[in-house]
Amino acid sequence: MKLSHPTRVEAHGTKVHPESAARSLTVHYEFPARGQLPPVKLTWYDGGRRPPHFEQGKLPKWGDGVLFVGSKGMLIADYTKHKLLPEKDFADFVPPKPFIPRSIGHYREWVEACKTGGPTTCHFDYAGVLTETVLLGNVAYRTGKPLEWDAANLRAKNAPEADKYIRKEYRKPWTL
Repeated sequence: MKLSHPTRVEAHGTKVHPESAARSLTVHYEFPARGQLPPVKLTWYDGGRRPPHFEQGKLPKWGDGVLFVGSKGMLIADYTKHKLLPEKDFADFVPPKPFIPRSIGHYREWVEACKTGGPTTCHFDYAGVLTETVLLGNVAYRTGKPLEWDAANLRAKNAPEADKYIRKEYRKPWTL
């Protein structure tokens, strides 16, 4: 999908606790258009929350996974399986041959990369932006307001109170 940094992040969850994460959280991300690709809205459900499609019985009763909702249907996937929905609409679909190698697992990939100097499936240019995006959900949750994200400057343009969650001020003479 060629997503990079979101431009807007909004989160809702259980009551904010000053020392721990939310028990459950729903985070809405907005990503800008990328060349010919249109803008994307993405929602993350955590802590037992599920998309409305699940409660409406439109999805298989799998555990955790990823749901992509498009204008012609949905794709649900986890680490071992995937389905196009509604299944009757995609009965004749022939999937392309896989072109991304199967992962040997997060930890094993990391160890192998350390030992050999080889690459991991999710290199830092990808994983760093993904981590930043996910953590912005926590920042939006903590501030209690939507964030207008300026990735180039690592700042929420509309929420200076978010700075304390993004940058730490170190005690002198320490710096980073």
